[in-house]
Amino acid sequence: MSIDTITLTGLRARGWHGVYDLERTQGQEFVVDAVLELDLSVAASSDQLSDTVDYGKLAEKLVEVVTGPPVHLIETLTSRLVEVCLVDPRVAAATVTVHKPKAPIDHEFADVAVTQRRSRAGS
Repeated sequence: MSIDTITLTGLRARGWHGVYDLERTQGQEFVVDAVLELDLSVAASSDQLSDTVDYGKLAEKLVEVVTGPPVHLIETLTSRLVEVCLVDPRVAAATVTVHKPKAPIDHEFADVAVTQRRSRAGS
């Protein structure tokens, strides 16, 4: 079995995650990157969407999590997003990064991000 990747980067959605009241009342933009590891040989041969992960549907599900019930930590949000990526049994592993570019930091910065990689047993 080969391990290939599907990569979705820069998915933007407004969420109300954070520790501070202002984050939970005003919300802010979160940016999600997801990398799925799976065997794409069947899809490459068949040329059928049903033989791969539909990244459009995946994007919708990830946005549902970001725009859904708030959590305090982006670590928790990232974990929930990784779980969504692993719903499809063809995905052997997933790496998700959540960027919080407007995090409440009193100094100039470019980005704050949390990355988690999870794999199925035996992957």
